[in-house]
Amino acid sequence: MRRKASLILLALAVFFAALSPLLRWYAFPRLAKIPPGQYQDMVLEAKDATLLDYGTMQARKVPKVTIVQTLKGNVEESEKIERTAGKDVVVWDGLSYVVGPDGKMVSKIPERYIFDAHTQEPVHATGETVDGDPVKRQGIEFKWPFLTEKRDYEYFDAQTRTSAPIHYKGTQDFRGVEVYYFEQTIPWTKVRFPKAMPVEGITPESVAKTGTTRWYTTVRKFWVEPLTGAPVYGEEIHKEELRGGTLLGDRDKVTAFAGHVKMREDYIAYTVDLVKSNRTLVLLMTSYLPWGFLVMGVILLSLSLYLEARGRRPGDPKPAQDTEPEPVTA
Repeated sequence: MRRKASLILLALAVFFAALSPLLRWYAFPRLAKIPPGQYQDMVLEAKDATLLDYGTMQARKVPKVTIVQTLKGNVEESEKIERTAGKDVVVWDGLSYVVGPDGKMVSKIPERYIFDAHTQEPVHATGETVDGDPVKRQGIEFKWPFLTEKRDYEYFDAQTRTSAPIHYKGTQDFRGVEVYYFEQTIPWTKVRFPKAMPVEGITPESVAKTGTTRWYTTVRKFWVEPLTGAPVYGEEIHKEELRGGTLLGDRDKVTAFAGHVKMREDYIAYTVDLVKSNRTLVLLMTSYLPWGFLVMGVILLSLSLYLEARGRRPGDPKPAQDTEPEPVTA
């Protein structure tokens, strides 16, 4: 009976020991993915900012500029691309909508971002655009990979339509969450005018005829929770200028927008809570369950060996042997 129990325990020990690395290195990379229908929004603000009044073409100080960013998963498009891509694909239809202190639109830039649901690497397909212009992204945008590493990444900048390194700057604590801090600087670069302009009758084509150009620079900062790859907080020190041309009169340049853009407090609290919840799920598959199964395997193996040793322990009394009766002599 002991030997049978020992063999059962040994089989269970082997099962749990084998399940531990399989869960971590095989199951997790295949199960961890961004859902195709995910929707999220974010509100950022630049207080005491500088904004161009297109009516007078003069830069003025304003109490606040608001940026609303939305990302909506397009399930129908992702399924179409998956048929030819041979992998799980997510299609995000994004919109960056900038509003002045009077509630009027300053600019709006739509995007379509197509990427691998597991690795967050871009997937190049028809429809990959920024403000209606076809692009071919390199590197990440919006989200880092699961199990983010302490290294630099390529990050796509929608204004310049190019990718540049975003540098790992160290590990920090952000409201009780361990995060990796990343920073990217985009130097002054000539960029396109948004197709949706804030004043009726002004179009990118009409501005181009005046010879005036638009220039942009930013310092982009992200605090990223490494297990989920999700930013818990972000900032930008953002500047835009119009330069040259008859639109500015005798001026060489004028500030179109300048401000320190930060996430609004209520969205920070919501994002931190959401990331903490998702972080627990990732820990379950990468740490808690694999280590738990390994410890369980060791315990079961120890019990199996103990029972086997008990079954073969020397010094136990031998069973009594039957003896034949001796003959009786007269």
